[in-house]
Amino acid sequence: MSEQFTGLEIAIIGMAGRFPGANTIEEFWQLLKEGREAIQFFSEQELLEAGIDPQLIKNPDYVPARGIIQDEDKFDAKFFDFFPREAEVMDPQQRIFLEIAWHALEDAGYTAENFDGLIGVFAGVSMNTYIYSYLLNRKGNISGAEGYQLSIGNDKDFLTTRVSYKLGLTGPSVDVQTACSTSLVATHLACLNLLNYNCDMALAGGVSITIPQKQGYLYQEGMILSRDGHCRAFDAQASGTVSGNGSGVVVLKRLEDALNDGDHIYAIIKGSAFNNDGANRVGYTAPSVDGQAKVIANAQVMANVEPDSITYIETHGTGTSLGDPIEIKALTQVFREQTERKQFCAIGSVKTNIGHLDAAAGVAGLIKATLALHHKQIPASLHFKKPNPQIDFENSPFVVNTELRPWQTENGQPRRAGVSSFGIGGTNVHAILEEAPAIEPSDAGRPYHLLLFSAKTKEALDRLTQANLNYLKNNPDVNLADVAFTLQVGRKPLLKRRALVCQSVAEAIEILESKDAKRLMTLGHEKQPEEPNVVFMFSGQGSQYVNMGHDLYQTEPVFKEAVDRCAQILQPILKVDLREILYPEEQSLEWAQEKINQTEFTQPALFTIEYALAKLWMHWGIEPQAMVGHSIGEYVAAHFAGVFSLEDALKVVAHRGRLMQSVE
Repeated sequence: MSEQFTGLEIAIIGMAGRFPGANTIEEFWQLLKEGREAIQFFSEQELLEAGIDPQLIKNPDYVPARGIIQDEDKFDAKFFDFFPREAEVMDPQQRIFLEIAWHALEDAGYTAENFDGLIGVFAGVSMNTYIYSYLLNRKGNISGAEGYQLSIGNDKDFLTTRVSYKLGLTGPSVDVQTACSTSLVATHLACLNLLNYNCDMALAGGVSITIPQKQGYLYQEGMILSRDGHCRAFDAQASGTVSGNGSGVVVLKRLEDALNDGDHIYAIIKGSAFNNDGANRVGYTAPSVDGQAKVIANAQVMANVEPDSITYIETHGTGTSLGDPIEIKALTQVFREQTERKQFCAIGSVKTNIGHLDAAAGVAGLIKATLALHHKQIPASLHFKKPNPQIDFENSPFVVNTELRPWQTENGQPRRAGVSSFGIGGTNVHAILEEAPAIEPSDAGRPYHLLLFSAKTKEALDRLTQANLNYLKNNPDVNLADVAFTLQVGRKPLLKRRALVCQSVAEAIEILESKDAKRLMTLGHEKQPEEPNVVFMFSGQGSQYVNMGHDLYQTEPVFKEAVDRCAQILQPILKVDLREILYPEEQSLEWAQEKINQTEFTQPALFTIEYALAKLWMHWGIEPQAMVGHSIGEYVAAHFAGVFSLEDALKVVAHRGRLMQSVE
């Protein structure tokens, strides 16, 4: 690794999430870029249909607003092999978190089956509100077995272990509960477990969904929730935050491993820290300047970075008259220990876009900051017009970022961000992020590429195919070799399958749009197919020609290495480099065509190509259960069967070729 790294860095190699106004990470970034607020305001009719007390709705202090997600009641139970009844009694928070975890691991390009290491899960969930409404709608007694199933499907203790079970992950599986800071604390613990080698990859995040979604809240002066349903972080008119629903997961790996494995890296976590305010605050739910300052300073020490190298802070930013000034005071206290620069560090709060996601709030902020580093842009923090009178921004290191802007750097410094999350009860966590290191792009690979798609149902396969078509259209410059590799290696093969062979992104788009069955092959299985028995059949003399296997020799290192090895073994016997006959220069073409049809060269040439092709198939994972050969092909089969070594086989073949005209 580069000298700029300490060896303690963690790479963020995958992400997934569902947030208000955004069903995917891509939609989330678009929402942030456009500076949109995703808080919904509900009509009286919507609230009544959701079961909200009519008297409560009429209360003048009732604010009918919340950040909600789409289809919280939808779940692909069959995909995860749940019985319908089993899924019905499960907390939607746990259902959705399972789906998000799957998507995050898929985004990283891994499955449990293809990863040679331990994968951990660290996450937390908000209070369960589903079970109460579910029980109220049930009539009659609940049996012991039903009660047990309700417990398994709803208790917070089973959030991460269900993911580990359904996805086949064997690393540590830990539920985390620290109120609003839960998901960023989970991320910090995941980093520690990676650095301690308790796991080799980790999923970290959280989920928070209140049922019913369409409900507001009673505004109370001095409490955390906003007077009008808008979060105005750090603004003079700020009166609190607004609740939101959502879920997010990041996939983490030790940076050195991620670089060695060629992973896609969104950003890196340079260091993180957590603590608790203890009794040093005005009340149990109140924040503490000292506690926040200490955790931020500790994170910077762990990251080994100077404060003035950090140019963006994703704040906790609840927009409360008490919390905002304390947060800026704590940040200023830490930064002022090492720099006197003013207003060089932008700040923002994702709560102004999507509300406060409680147990998922920290990971929402982490994902926002990660996307900002990845895209080299800082999104706007909304609803800021005039600063809170208790905050002196002009003499602080900070400025509220009110519009999307390019993320500039100074003196070649990498872009760095801090992310804060503070929980009611006093558990604080802070992480230092840095943009991903520059990585040499992969080469174009083979001239032809195999794109594979699979899903559990035909309908899902069609949706997946369309999603990949849309991706290729939106990213025409993508390296097709990377796409092919991820689809082949980074996806779990499911029962309904589709494949195509193409040379370019444009050709892939053409085939996917045309749906030509001759070029876009589709196959469906009712159950997981067994590995087929493979037989290698090696042909005899008569199939030889100059430049046979030439494209493979040029593009496949395994094939080339095998041909080169045979040619080197044969040269002292044949008194010529076989490659000059197989792959001649233009001026030697006529000579090579004459030589390759002479038996003493024909047979070694055929053996070499058949041997190299078999080595290539086996390198790709195609192992024969039996082999058969005709004439010279028998010798290739005999070698792979262990009858004799490559050297001995080539000696026999070379001498056989010389004797075939002279011996009856």
